[in-house]
Amino acid sequence: MFKLYVIDRKTKKEEEEKIFGKRALDLFYGRGFLAKFVSTFILPFYARLSFFSAFYGFLQKRKRSARKIAPFIKAFEVDASEFQKSIEDFSSFNDFFIRKLKKEFRPIDSGKEVVSLPADGRYLVFPDLSQSDGFYVKGKKFSLETFLQNSDLAKRYETGAMVIARLCPTDYHRFHFPFDCIPSKSRLINGPLYSVNPIALKKNIQIFSQNKRVLTSLDSEVFGKVMMIEVGATHVGSIHQTFIPDIKVLKGDEKGYFSFGGSSIVLLFEPNQITFDEDLVEKSERKIETKANYGTSLGKK
Repeated sequence: MFKLYVIDRKTKKEEEEKIFGKRALDLFYGRGFLAKFVSTFILPFYARLSFFSAFYGFLQKRKRSARKIAPFIKAFEVDASEFQKSIEDFSSFNDFFIRKLKKEFRPIDSGKEVVSLPADGRYLVFPDLSQSDGFYVKGKKFSLETFLQNSDLAKRYETGAMVIARLCPTDYHRFHFPFDCIPSKSRLINGPLYSVNPIALKKNIQIFSQNKRVLTSLDSEVFGKVMMIEVGATHVGSIHQTFIPDIKVLKGDEKGYFSFGGSSIVLLFEPNQITFDEDLVEKSERKIETKANYGTSLGKK
């Protein structure tokens, strides 16, 4: 059975991650004849038809789905004291999933030359993308040009820095601007909805370049032009943008949110625009994700 370990940035301890939908992941991406058959013949069909994710998402919006909230919180040890709403006030499981938090639980690092983490999640950082030997599997890279669907953008960031933030179903699923900037209008690249769990990425690193994703350019006086990309995943058919394009936003302002499911956020920096925090670099070099909350430091100019 697949196990996943991450480093908790607060405690600095390694911990085994409790995986939502672990049986399904083992079936779709595991080993053995049955898993190979399912991943070869069933998974591509399932991932490419948005109907399945849309229908599952519809079920999570039904009133009766609210019955799952309390057992979910208990099973995955989610801290309900952070919620703006009480558990009883959530109208559905998806309403709980897209919850807002009390601001005091996510203080924003206010330094002008500090980039803050855009979301709660598990982080990997790559100071020089051209020198990376693979994100989750050594020697396996994905095409930046395919990912961005733009050769000029790919050239701009090919020797720049990259951040991958993986959000689990247990996480707070709103995402925020990591610094003061003027965001462009977002661009949608449609695609399938494969899982972005490391067990899936180790089987197929091209998932990032295949999945549905939304690209936004962030124009910053301090950090240059940064690309922020939200990547959908299984049961995440909806990536919602709540900001207004071409108007200045402040660090920590909400950019949008994901509906139910796991998902990822990618940040791309031009060369020499950011120095990542040492703890994130050290863990990433060992291909260990760091679990951290939005608002804390990612790096400095």
